Amino acid sequence: MKLSMRDWGTWIKHQVDFSKNRRIFFTESATPIIEADQESGVGRWYTIRLTTLSFYEYLQLKKIDLPQLPKLKSLRILFEWPKHEFYRVQELAAHYVGHFHEYLLRGGFPQTAQVESINQAQRLLREDIIDKVLKRDMTALFGVRRILELEQTFLYLCMIDLCSNLEVKRPTAQNFIHLLEATHLIYRLPPFGYGKDISRAKYKIYLADAAIAPAVLLRGKSIINDAEALGIATETAVFKHLFARYYSHNVRFSYWRGQKEHEVDLVAQIGDQIIPFEVKYRAQHTDAKALKGLLELCRKKTITHGYVVTKSLDDFGIMENLPDHTKAKIMQIPATLLCYWMGESELRKDFNV
Repeated sequence: MKLSMRDWGTWIKHQVDFSKNRRIFFTESATPIIEADQESGVGRWYTIRLTTLSFYEYLQLKKIDLPQLPKLKSLRILFEWPKHEFYRVQELAAHYVGHFHEYLLRGGFPQTAQVESINQAQRLLREDIIDKVLKRDMTALFGVRRILELEQTFLYLCMIDLCSNLEVKRPTAQNFIHLLEATHLIYRLPPFGYGKDISRAKYKIYLADAAIAPAVLLRGKSIINDAEALGIATETAVFKHLFARYYSHNVRFSYWRGQKEHEVDLVAQIGDQIIPFEVKYRAQHTDAKALKGLLELCRKKTITHGYVVTKSLDDFGIMENLPDHTKAKIMQIPATLLCYWMGESELRKDFNV
């Protein structure tokens, strides 16, 4: 039976109501159709938002034999570790770093994870995104005709650059971004706060997987030697892992911007609890001068614990030499370890914030 888009919700309703044992799954870029017709689906379907493979799942899929890392019941437990435990885990984690960088290149996609060639894996991913999602699915499902502009929007992902390069009005660019979010290619991260605090503020945009950008641009392994690109890829991976881990806990994620453009990359809110994360994936050692935004937020909101995601395994442990007025404890965690622990704990139910 051929259905028009208008018949979609009614058809699903009848299938569920008159065939009680039938279960229907809607995946990938077809899900916006369901979301657009919520009225007929009330009480009939449940949304499960799946992210791409975590770093932990990636290692399991590839069956890579590595030294076993300790399990965590909570990130907060790290503040109770003795110094010798940090040193011990540093040595174990050294075996994981190279695989983490390759994960950033291949992404959390089962098909590309198992392709031997990085270049071939990126070509496959690019074809899936550009040819299937943007050119086929979005044309069929949303009636998008300005495919070139949409493709360029996906490449730039920056409102100022979009308006100058595409010569389109800001509402058009915003519409494209909403479409990309509907097909789960990007996440939009709101600013910290509520009501008037965020009414005119800009959203930050993250790709759904760190490997998407190098794949679309066919950059091969070059981002490993590009400090800025590698930092962006790592921040994307960190956000995805935290989002995937805490999505079912009704955590509100945002970013924070304070005075003098001081910023905190990611803020998780669970009830009255505020947990900030700052990503500093760079070769230089991270000191208090590089954390002005994080320290300012902790001071203003009386936050007791915060986290800095680092590159070097040596930057692992409670930060020392913070300003005297700082009451918050700041934990440095290498990105490799954070992503591993978030992915591993996602499969368990005994993990707390």
